[in-house]
Amino acid sequence: MCGIVGFTNKIDNAEAVISHMMDSIRHRGPDSGGQYIDDGIALGFRRLSIIDLSTGSQPLYNEDKTLVLTFNGEIYNYQSLREELIAAGHCFSTNTDSEVLLHGYEEWGKDVLPKLRGMFAFIIWNSVTREIFGARDFFGIKPMYYTQMGGSFIFGSEIKSFLLHPDFKKELNTAALENYLTFQYSPCEETFFKGVYKLLPAHWFSYKDGEFKTERYWDINFNADEEPDLDEWVKRISETFRDSVEAHKIADVEVGSFLSSGVDSSYVAAVANVDKTFTVGFGEDEKYNEIGYAKEFSKFIGKENISKIITPEEYWSNFPNIQYHMDEPLADPAAIALYFVCKLASERVKVVLSGEGADEIFGGYNIYKEPDDVAIYNKIPRPIRRCIGKCASLLPAHRGLNFLIRRGKDLEERFIGNAYIFSEKERKKILKIKTDAPDAVAITKPFYDRVSDKDSVTKMQYLDLNLWMTGDILLKADKMSMANSLELRVPFLDRKVMALAEKIPTRYRVTKENTKFAMRKAALAACPPLTANKKKLGFPVPIRVWLKEDEYYNKVKEAFESSRAQKFFNTDRLVELLDQHRDGKYDNSRKIWTVYTFLVWHEVYFG
Repeated sequence: MCGIVGFTNKIDNAEAVISHMMDSIRHRGPDSGGQYIDDGIALGFRRLSIIDLSTGSQPLYNEDKTLVLTFNGEIYNYQSLREELIAAGHCFSTNTDSEVLLHGYEEWGKDVLPKLRGMFAFIIWNSVTREIFGARDFFGIKPMYYTQMGGSFIFGSEIKSFLLHPDFKKELNTAALENYLTFQYSPCEETFFKGVYKLLPAHWFSYKDGEFKTERYWDINFNADEEPDLDEWVKRISETFRDSVEAHKIADVEVGSFLSSGVDSSYVAAVANVDKTFTVGFGEDEKYNEIGYAKEFSKFIGKENISKIITPEEYWSNFPNIQYHMDEPLADPAAIALYFVCKLASERVKVVLSGEGADEIFGGYNIYKEPDDVAIYNKIPRPIRRCIGKCASLLPAHRGLNFLIRRGKDLEERFIGNAYIFSEKERKKILKIKTDAPDAVAITKPFYDRVSDKDSVTKMQYLDLNLWMTGDILLKADKMSMANSLELRVPFLDRKVMALAEKIPTRYRVTKENTKFAMRKAALAACPPLTANKKKLGFPVPIRVWLKEDEYYNKVKEAFESSRAQKFFNTDRLVELLDQHRDGKYDNSRKIWTVYTFLVWHEVYFG
């Protein structure tokens, strides 16, 4: 696992600039660094040594040194690809997985990408054609950002490195703020920094003579195979997942595993057979503390569990530093807990396995049961349901009314992912500024259009795989692990696992009884029944409780009434949300945390 930075070289002090940019992401690779500079480009690299510890440093070169590579990630099928490339006449100078990308591109061009199994973001510079080629992995596990400013094309693993380039102009993208208030993360290609973009998952790009081109090279294709019965699907899941876990364990250092009370991390830990598991929790309440379960499960699989209780003081005091590492504001309270479990693990291992992706791939979120749960109500003719919903929306907010409002909308109108914080109407009320941000439906529409012929559950999964998972789940997984110089691997997010899951019929993914139905049955072979059948919980954090306590209520209120908040928000409305929550009138904790997170992030980067 590593970090990369670079820019087209049109400045006098390129060596000093690339060195400073590399220093800003040292946490991604504290073991070593390297750079390549010529009159066309400057490349920088920070390394966390995992495979081929002695000779795997970068940048790497092909035989005649016309191609130069910087790479962040792991290629799990590198050994078979290496054999194929050697047979084709290529000469390798290292035993690292990185070099497979270099010779693979030399042999197959961009067609190397579908051959890969792994997580990656990489840059290849062709010194003959003066062209940059880069790509990001299938799911977006590894990040890649880019911008064109002042005659320079700048790219890298983290936006914070861009701030050190003399051509970079730091400016807030206010449209991203408005979108964020609804999604709790930045859902579009352009980031919170105006002019800075994310390379989308499963995309490659090329840059030459000022011209940028990007193209998608892979997509998810849900196409159910109705022939196999449930037992056969369970068998296939078990075999495929075990193969993926074995591939994800390839390393020249010790590998550990995260462990919560859920089936995903438990299944990973049980199959992986690693020596150490890591867990964090809050206080003594089992609602917010999964340590007791984790220790019992670790005993069940015969492994050591290392745990930590996070105090409220630690949580809140580390929050600004966490937003610094995130690059863009992310209002998922679980990100802070993930930071602490990564910190705990990094004290003992360099690599951990984690359960991200299982919910999106196998149908694990409770919201996916909604189409079955409301099947009877949906028998009411659509025009009548829409009329009832519109009438309900005019009445004062009430829990029962929300059901009628939601059911009065089509799926494409009401479901934007696992977080829906502020509606368009609500965010306009709290925002003082005006932006050109699109509404949520315009952002989700291109994804819904690709699966317009699929059932509702499949549509929701496809949307989450492309937006929620990339913008929230994988963002925090990469940034929180790398903040602690820890490599986090996700065996559910494997092309072979996805290829299998694409074919599983919806009735074996989500039922009235449970989510991830077939996957849970596969997990039964490795986990006790209580674990395999446990309801989806997420990563519980007691934010809603803390916001009612004087210390944290006052801390947030101070931020909401600050001059910083007044630049963007109608602060009286923010304080009203906070007071309503403290008084128990409404649970506004998600809304409050979303705004507070932005204000903390803005102070870090624009203070």
